[in-house]
This record gives sequence, structure tokens and C-alpha cells, in this order.
Amino acid sequence: MSDHNQDASADLLICHRCGAQLTAGEGSFYVVNIEAFADPTPPRVDSDEPVEAIAADIDDLVRRMKDFSEQELMDQVYRRLTLTLCAPCHQTWMDNPTG
Repeated sequence: MSDHNQDASADLLICHRCGAQLTAGEGSFYVVNIEAFADPTPPRVDSDEPVEAIAADIDDLVRRMKDFSEQELMDQVYRRLTLTLCAPCHQTWMDNPTG
């Protein structure tokens, strides 16, 4: 494959919503970055609760976490997605991003 063909194939993209073929440099698509992270607020701890009860809660949480892979646990805390959308799909998404 020539360098020209490699460059052309590297510029071809697909809309993540409708599957339309997109070409870099034409200005016909959008790159959307979505970042989601878990509530960063520390858990509330009742100062009247015995230390043993708090430790038991932590032990229970650690025990439940053992059933998940490292990736599953990380996805529950932080996730970043990058979507490539053609202009019509981008407009639809902007009109109703949660729907």
C-alpha cells in the first residue's frame, strides 16, 4: 500500500450513531468527549456509630468488590468516551443528549 493510500485510510472515520463514513479535514463531523465520574463527596459517617460497625461496612464493601474485575471497578468510578458524530447525528444528540 502506498503512503498516499495509508494516509487516506487513516482519515476515514465512522459516525458512532448512524455508521456514516466520515472523512477527516472536510469539517463534516464532531468529536464529542463524555466524562463521567462517581460522586466525589466522601461518605457520610455518623460520629455516634461504633468504629466496629464502620469497619464492618468497609469489610463488606471490599468483599463485594472482589466479584468485579479491575476494569469494572474503574468504570464505576471514572469513564471517558470519545464519540465521532456526523453533523445530523450531532444535532440530534445536542437536541436531546440523554434520550
